[in-house]
Amino acid sequence: MRVPILGGAGRNPSGCPCGIDITDGSVSPVFPTVREVLALDPVRHGAPRLVAGNAGLDRPVRWVHVSEVPDIAPLLGGGELVLLTGIGLPADDAGLRAFIGDLADVGVSGLVVELGRRYVSGVPRVMAAAAERRGLPLVELRRATPFVRITEAVHALIVDAQLTELRATEEIHQRFTELSVEGAGPGEVVRQAAELSGCPVVLENLSRQVLAYDPAGESAELLLDCWEQHSRRIRPAGRTAYDGDNGWLVTTVGARGQDWGRLLLRWPGGGDLSAGRRVFDPAEEAGAPVVVAPPVLPPTRLTILVERAASTLALGRLIRRDAEGLERQIHRTLLTALLDHSLPVDEVALRARALGVVLERRHLVGVMVRHRADDPAGEGGPEPGHASVPGSDGPEAGPARLRDLAEAVGQAMHEAKLTGLSSAVDDHAVGVLLALPEPAAEDRALAAFAAALRRPRPDTPARPDGPARPDGSGPSGGRARLGGSDRGAGPPRSGGRTTGVARSAEADGPGPRPRDQLRGGLLVAAGSGVAGLREARRSLVEARQVADAARRDRRDLPVFRLPHVGLAGLLHLLRDEPRLQTFVERELGALLTYDARHPREQLLGTLRAYLEQGRNKSAAAGAAHLSRPAFYERLARIRRVLDVDLDSVEACLSLHVALLALDAVRTP
Repeated sequence: MRVPILGGAGRNPSGCPCGIDITDGSVSPVFPTVREVLALDPVRHGAPRLVAGNAGLDRPVRWVHVSEVPDIAPLLGGGELVLLTGIGLPADDAGLRAFIGDLADVGVSGLVVELGRRYVSGVPRVMAAAAERRGLPLVELRRATPFVRITEAVHALIVDAQLTELRATEEIHQRFTELSVEGAGPGEVVRQAAELSGCPVVLENLSRQVLAYDPAGESAELLLDCWEQHSRRIRPAGRTAYDGDNGWLVTTVGARGQDWGRLLLRWPGGGDLSAGRRVFDPAEEAGAPVVVAPPVLPPTRLTILVERAASTLALGRLIRRDAEGLERQIHRTLLTALLDHSLPVDEVALRARALGVVLERRHLVGVMVRHRADDPAGEGGPEPGHASVPGSDGPEAGPARLRDLAEAVGQAMHEAKLTGLSSAVDDHAVGVLLALPEPAAEDRALAAFAAALRRPRPDTPARPDGPARPDGSGPSGGRARLGGSDRGAGPPRSGGRTTGVARSAEADGPGPRPRDQLRGGLLVAAGSGVAGLREARRSLVEARQVADAARRDRRDLPVFRLPHVGLAGLLHLLRDEPRLQTFVERELGALLTYDARHPREQLLGTLRAYLEQGRNKSAAAGAAHLSRPAFYERLARIRRVLDVDLDSVEACLSLHVALLALDAVRTP
């Protein structure tokens, strides 16, 4: 159960600690209203009766002032509740009207008159009429009441609320400072904001797609239903403002003049400021207390909270300026959740829909895109025709290479007009879950995606033939590698409803786009299409297995599917199966043990050459770079070690499968 911070305001835009925003003359909800003051025990002791100004009962009371001077108005600052007995008031009607008018002009919250000294049965009717016209609450106390008890009660209420607010504000600053230091992600920042406020909180990008949310115990379905349309109706007046028509407190998220999202907190006028207080009901002549609605505006501490949360989010983004965009992080979270079962399927669907990707009632296809080689240089060197990059073998080369691959995949999805989740799923592969309208579109969509991924852009400058310069640029002055630390920190661009991959707002220079650097050594593997999100994991896992197996396949297929992987690929998929490993040990264990004891002979290589040359001993001897007598001698030794007939087709077939399985087990 969430326990929100209580209180009303601790700071305002003007910096005044007392809760008054002197920039516009408004009074913060930290102060009690006239209605709440009339519900206090010392006031109720005087049998209060409202005679005029019912419309002003929700005015905040900043202070209580006792006076019998008729020209007190020039000494007041607004927001006071004036207490008097009337002994010093004018006797004529014009003077009473002027007195009421002066109080209303300076903005007092209300006027309380104790009967018995000047007025016995009630205040003059002209006085009540003037107060009614100006909307100024005019209250009679029909029993003698010590004014000091009223002032003490109200001032204690104000001071207690301000102390509570100060503690709440202090906790807000402390909590978000800790989050900033810890480098908390957007999800954690939003969760803390919802916990501190007790209200639903949503973080969205500039396209009104939800990046993170916390319903604060309410229904997430209702909160995010048709979010984009609902969000576009929320139009606050200012960088941080409250939209009272829709009940949302909104602040812009960004830094250095580059805004990239909005943080929204729902406060529909049902806050906790006045929860549990008993207030005065003018309909009850005896002053019976009832519970009424709280103030219209949200407490200022909520404004402080959303602004501090927005600052934490902006700071975190600056710190992670070269890391993944927020949309891509959400995509990665959802894809990982499907692979690891870390989130319920229904929640994955809900969060994806809030991000603009509809997965329900779609034909889903898992896709994996990766390089054939794990090392950034591509199996020991740059790809043909590609200039090497100084420092490309450093610790940052791998992550930068993966980011470029993820960006290229996002661009390809956008060009192919495909919708789905897209993000890196491990250190080498980018996963995609395509959401297609029907099964018949599967082959066409995969072909379009693969073609877009490998297609060079018409406006891309040709890759320079010369080596890269020491400063990281090619001969043409463009950058030789994307993904370096000089990326801009601009707002992400999600590409409509296709992907959470976002390019930096800062240009990367006139060099080639990522796809043109990556397309030569790419593998695209797809799993079997499935009819629902609950089966999506099977398609993603199959795509990952096919991609791993296809690394040993030298064919240049646009998309690898399960039928393409062959025996070697099948064994690669089964490399973690204990029964396959047992088979390898049973067939080749003795030979592997012999080679371990006699490292100069390496009979396993001899056996491999013999089987790969179709049991042609002369060709196998040449492939092994051995004389025929030496090769024959080694074959005889293999027969003795394995106790097997190497002239038997069945025995050789079993050994060949074991060799392929051994390669699969040894290949990461």
